Amino acid sequence: QVQLVESGGGLVQAGGSLRLSCAASGRTFSSYIMGWFRQAPGKEREFVAAITCSGGNTYVADSVKGRFTISRDNTKNTVNLQMNSLKPEDTAVYYCAADRGPFFVTTIRTPHSYDYWGQGTQVTVSA
Repeated sequence: QVQLVESGGGLVQAGGSLRLSCAASGRTFSSYIMGWFRQAPGKEREFVAAITCSGGNTYVADSVKGRFTISRDNTKNTVNLQMNSLKPEDTAVYYCAADRGPFFVTTIRTPHSYDYWGQGTQVTVSA
């Protein structure tokens, strides 16, 4: 089992940056596909970014492409989301998630594919 704890959220002005981190417990972190999702009030949880077990491949939503970058450090059991050029529409609770796999490019954008979730961290972008 994996426990996930997000950090790094906060209030930032439009155009600013934030770096979210997710710390994972357990000795098998490197065997999990990791993802970031977000959920704004009244909206469904949506895919933001994902990274394969080795970190060799990353995937990001079109809405954040060119602004957000996902990375992981398997020696520290962490996955990060660097968010630049933030917009008010990026305001949401951001969740870290772990997927035991197997890896399918068609399902990594789907919340139901993920087995473990963190509690979330609030990101608020003011205009």
